[in-house]
Formats: sequence, structure tokens, C-alpha cells
Amino acid sequence: MKPAFAVALGLSLAIQAGPALCAAKAKTGRAAGPTAADWRVPDPDNVMVIDTNKGRLIVELAPEVAPGHVARLRDLTRAGVYDGRAFFRVIDRFMAQTGDPLDNGEGFSDKPNLKAEFTFRRGVDSAFTPAAAPAGLQVGLLGALPVFSQHWSWHEVTADGKVSAWGTYCPGVVGMARDEDNNSANSQFFLMRQPYPSLDKRYTAFGRVISGLEVVRAIKTGEPVAAPQDRMEKVRLLSDIPAAERPKIRIINTQGAWFAGEIRRTRAAKGADFSVCDLKIPVDIR
Repeated sequence: MKPAFAVALGLSLAIQAGPALCAAKAKTGRAAGPTAADWRVPDPDNVMVIDTNKGRLIVELAPEVAPGHVARLRDLTRAGVYDGRAFFRVIDRFMAQTGDPLDNGEGFSDKPNLKAEFTFRRGVDSAFTPAAAPAGLQVGLLGALPVFSQHWSWHEVTADGKVSAWGTYCPGVVGMARDEDNNSANSQFFLMRQPYPSLDKRYTAFGRVISGLEVVRAIKTGEPVAAPQDRMEKVRLLSDIPAAERPKIRIINTQGAWFAGEIRRTRAAKGADFSVCDLKIPVDIR
């Protein structure tokens, strides 16, 4: 199977935030940094730690957005399918594709193909933070994942009291490759190097790189890559890493007060050019 997929990303996300982030506004001329209450600790079952020959990537999965795809990624990760897999198709200013047991775009796992999860239903209890409302829609973040949605006001006329939403392909967003059949995704996935919104609602987005976007952008390019050497050496869920070597990760809570101010600051700076991909989400890894 050769996924005839198109792929992408535009939000500068993976920022390692240390104590310097909390420098006072009086000293830096910038807004004061987040307090302890502005951070959250991600669910370790929803964090993939991908060690590559170029460095480490950390991906936060979004099961609310694509539960079937997240379950598949967990299963294949725990089965060791992704260990040693090459980045065999990498396009500059687009994406890096991997996850093929044959390392050539023709392979797939021994599991059945997945049903597409291009959109999901957003309810009142979704942890969605709106950042703008273009043309009757809402755009914002659900956790670390940038999301477009019908405006919430539409929930009053829907049968389930929810609205339709979908991940948007900013930098770092992770999507599932497929062939021409919408329901043909299996094991191959891609990581966005730059934004590519034309993929929205055409490929299932299921997570985002929260640390290591520079690693994704350093992978050798090629379509296909000639004699690919860049690869995922070891892929694990954070929850499966022994406690002694498990990285301690916290990420800014996009529903918190500090991030609300960050949205306002970014929108003011960008003006009419504002995109959800402009929002930076600090991450602290120790």
C-alpha cells in the first residue's frame, strides 16, 4: 500500500521552557511568565517519546479527536512496530513520513485498516480554547492540537447538542497517511514541518509534536529519500518508560489565564494575519 497522501504544519510549538521563562515584565519588557497553576501534566498514556538518530521527539496524542487512530498508535508502539522505522518520504516545507514496516511506502501492519476520523463532535465538556472566530467558525486549541470548529452556537440546533470540529495542519501536527480510499490508514504517519491547511478534513490528525520540531525539520529530504538513514530508533509511550529514566513533562494549559493573555498578545501583534499556527505553547521537560 502506498499512501497517496498529502501532508503539513505552521505553529512554532516545541519550546523548552525553563526558569528563565518566568522573568518579570519589569526586567524584560514582556508579559510575566506563567505560574505553577498555568501548567498541566499530560496523561503519560497519551505521550509518545520518539528517539531518532537526529534527536528526541515528544508527541502528545489527542484521543478525543481520533480515538481509533490513537489506540492504533498505542498498540503498534507497544508491539515495537515503530522501532527502527525509516523516514522514507520527507518534503521540505511540508512533512516527514514514517511508520512503514517495509520503509518504502508500500507496507502496513498486520492490523486492519482504520476508519477515517477526519472530524469529531465537540461537546460542552471539550477542553477547547477558542482563539478567533473566522466566518462563523471558531479556531483554537484542544490541548496542544490546533482545531477548527463550527461555532458553538450551532449546538442548539444539532441532534446531539455538539458541533463538528477537526484538527488543522499546523507545524508539528501528526497525521495518518492513507491511499485513495479514505478508510485505508494503517500504520504510516507523518509529522508536519510547516503548515498545510489543505490537508484539513482529508487526513486524520491525531496529535502534535510538543518538543523536537527542529528534529523533524532536520531529517533528510527526498521523495522518496535516497537510501534513507534517518529513522525512529526507539518509540515508547511515556507511561511505559521506567520511572528512573522517564522525562518529567509539563505543558502550558491552553485553558489557563496565562495562555489567554498569550492569545491576546499574539493576536495584537499579528493583526489581520493572525493564525492559530502563530500560537506558541511552552513545554518544560526535565
